[in-house]
Amino acid sequence: MRLLIVEDEKRLALSLAKGLTAEGYAVDVVHDGREGLYRASEGSYDLVILDIMLPGMNGYRVCAALRAGGHDVPILMLTAKDGEYDEAEGLDTGADDYLTKPFSYVVLVARVKALLRRGGQGAGASPVHVHGDLKVDTAARRVFLRDGEVVLTTKEFAVLEHLVVRAGEVVSKTEILEHVWDFAYEGDPNIVEVYISTLRRKLGAGLIRTVRGAGYRLERIEATP
Repeated sequence: MRLLIVEDEKRLALSLAKGLTAEGYAVDVVHDGREGLYRASEGSYDLVILDIMLPGMNGYRVCAALRAGGHDVPILMLTAKDGEYDEAEGLDTGADDYLTKPFSYVVLVARVKALLRRGGQGAGASPVHVHGDLKVDTAARRVFLRDGEVVLTTKEFAVLEHLVVRAGEVVSKTEILEHVWDFAYEGDPNIVEVYISTLRRKLGAGLIRTVRGAGYRLERIEATP
């Protein structure tokens, strides 16, 4: 499942991203309200963690704009303790739940899981992506090729999921690193190539195309009759 964190406190955002990635989620992070609105509107996210005090556009306005645009993605709003903003206003704008800072990470994970379970019953649920013979169920974290299931590791699934939700687009190695690993990753960036190679071996060489100097693109493989 894909989560979007919109939080301008970079240390907190990084900490949350690392923790949630370890929980098995694919996580993107932005630090500006306008960028958060754009990403949440254009991306295929299962949940948005949204801070209120943001540069560019505050969390209330981001939330209200998403709801006005017909986006029903679950939103967990982060509020400042004893601040001028409160949870009532956040919920009035369309947020599904809220947490007051400082909060327990364990509580945040519990709220995230509860909202994802609740959201799984609605139109904003994690979709099943079908590309010819390939079917990726992001809710169940299962992959099927033709009539058989392909078993992937957590990292392999996260790489494939990021390519699937942007099928037809070129996704750079840096984007994959930031999305699947974390922003503080200091290892060999060629680790992405290793995972791409493994996915090609498991799913077929023609599924993921290398665009020289730019990144990778998930190609549509037509279903066999």
